[in-house]
Amino acid sequence: MERREALWRVVLLAPVMAVFLTFVIWPLLDSFRYSVTDWNGFSPDYNMVGFANFAKVGRDPAFLGAITNTTIWVVAALILPTVLGLGLALLLNAGIRGVNLFKTVFYLPICLSAVVVGQSWIWIYQPDWGLLNSMIATFTGSQGMNFAWLANPSSSLWAVIIAWTWQQTGLSMVIFLAGLTSIPQDMIEAAQVDNVSRWQQTRHIILPMLRPATVVVVALSIISALKGFDILYVMTGGGPFKSSSTLAFFMYEESFKKYRMGYGSAISVVLFLITMTIIWAYFRQLRKLDEIYD
Repeated sequence: MERREALWRVVLLAPVMAVFLTFVIWPLLDSFRYSVTDWNGFSPDYNMVGFANFAKVGRDPAFLGAITNTTIWVVAALILPTVLGLGLALLLNAGIRGVNLFKTVFYLPICLSAVVVGQSWIWIYQPDWGLLNSMIATFTGSQGMNFAWLANPSSSLWAVIIAWTWQQTGLSMVIFLAGLTSIPQDMIEAAQVDNVSRWQQTRHIILPMLRPATVVVVALSIISALKGFDILYVMTGGGPFKSSSTLAFFMYEESFKKYRMGYGSAISVVLFLITMTIIWAYFRQLRKLDEIYD
């Protein structure tokens, strides 16, 4: 009986594993292989250059700029959706009227593609008749408010971050709402009987018990932010003057615009290693905290 069950597990998992190996593992291994070559992406012939691509990455000013932008992007794209999603979840869990409608409205952006979100925010940021400039002009009484949010190097990255936050907050909210449903209500009721304030309930009961949900939100936010590309491509194209170019976008430009697939593969390997290091450090810190609190 056990052998039959094991056989059925293998049979059912085989198609999934085949797809995973074909479209995830194999391209990943190919990236490592091409990262030590000078392949242009088309020619059947290429030369092995060893670690020359990685040495070039370390000296490339564009790569250093992409690292800076990626750091800003990841930190902001982690903190803003997480904090806003938690705030919305706590507010909606408080039992306000029309809670189901608000859940739908706040979750709707995550159902849209990044292309739709990006194009919508391009219209919002439009200098002459965009919603943002129009609202600023209305509330401040200024005339001719035509600031180019996406064409200014000082604001382009932050403008995309706001659009990304608007889309991603709904997912964080739903995960936190699921975590809130797992909190025993008798603990909340006991705290209310003891006249514990709402802030103290949130700080000492709700937030510690939301830790599993927070782990999921933070991990998903980091991974999504590090591979974020589509919304940047639609809204700014990495510009102006590479002011919004992240590692993912830099890798795309080198691989598919400049046809330096070997160099682009080296950048992808660096991005992969950075991602794995961050995730490893994050879960390692969580394990240490578990040991402390246990």
